Amino acid sequence: MDKISIAVIGAGVIGLAIAESLSRKHEIVVLEKEHSFGQETSSRNSEVIHAGIYYPTDTLKARLCVEGNRLIYPFCLQNNIPHNRLGKIIVAQNQTEISSLEKLEKQAKANGVDQLEWFDQEQIRSFEPAVNGVVALFSPDTGIIDSHSLMKCLEQKAKENGAIISYGSKVTGIRKSVRGYTILVNDEELLEAEVVINAAGLYSDKVAGMVGIDLLGNQYNLHYCKGDYFAYSKPSFIEHLVYPVPEQDLRGLGVHSVIDLQGCLKFGPDANYVDAIDYKIDPAKRLAFYNSIKDLFSGIEENDLSPDQSGIRPKLQGPGEGFRDFAIKEESDKGYPGFINLIGIESPGLTSCLAIAQQVAKMLL
Repeated sequence: MDKISIAVIGAGVIGLAIAESLSRKHEIVVLEKEHSFGQETSSRNSEVIHAGIYYPTDTLKARLCVEGNRLIYPFCLQNNIPHNRLGKIIVAQNQTEISSLEKLEKQAKANGVDQLEWFDQEQIRSFEPAVNGVVALFSPDTGIIDSHSLMKCLEQKAKENGAIISYGSKVTGIRKSVRGYTILVNDEELLEAEVVINAAGLYSDKVAGMVGIDLLGNQYNLHYCKGDYFAYSKPSFIEHLVYPVPEQDLRGLGVHSVIDLQGCLKFGPDANYVDAIDYKIDPAKRLAFYNSIKDLFSGIEENDLSPDQSGIRPKLQGPGEGFRDFAIKEESDKGYPGFINLIGIESPGLTSCLAIAQQVAKMLL
């Protein structure tokens, strides 16, 4: 049986960031069931670098997003990772939404986001002529990133540090042992690890359940929330990210504009809870997408939209439930010392990845 110091389960952006950080001092094996990195949530998202505006103060989402934002831009510059700090506006489309935007500004300042600016209607039109709104908040620290390049960089750095990244290695069982944990891979191979870090994304609750943790009792059971995107068929008519005032429960941030590094424009994601992982998009949703954005953006026609991609958020909050934070926890108090769970790592997980890796590293001191 192979023996290792630390096993990281999952090679999405979170698992790779943790592997890159820990491999500087520790012996690491990353186990990933797919045949390459980031095949699910990490590559099926808006690729936005968030500033930390939305999340309740003193939560992991708020703190790690703000820290992650401050870490990721220098990391991109140092490692030639394509990105663009293009900024975004959050737009109140009528007088009734202004109070929500004011609350959002207070939330952002409490979180340590102090670079926001108010735009009036004339400034909105000057900034983005096709956007309709009465007032807006401008966030200069919001940007976009090539998530594939980020993950490729983290993978390469981890390998250079001596980490082993084993693709096609599906964890099918975990048992507590004298030295740590015995991990069953692909129903046949055994690996002994002193520490296990569960960064399995959409399957992180199932991995936690394998070792014996009560998912329902600890509220670790995940809910799948699907988000679809529709592409805009014409050249982009905006240069910055444009968001509506978010939904009250933060189930999603509302259908917003998404600009990639090539300047192509799409809209999404919406937010619908589903029972199974399925990335198909119903073309009939085009009308609903059009209706959700036509008042915010001038000149859009329904025929300009076509299905693009979809992603699934691993949410701890179920339908109709209130805010749930990231679950990042070393499980000694449950009888599983050295087992670290990362569950419910949805947005702003991409922005927070380097800060999350630092937090996990502190757990091992």
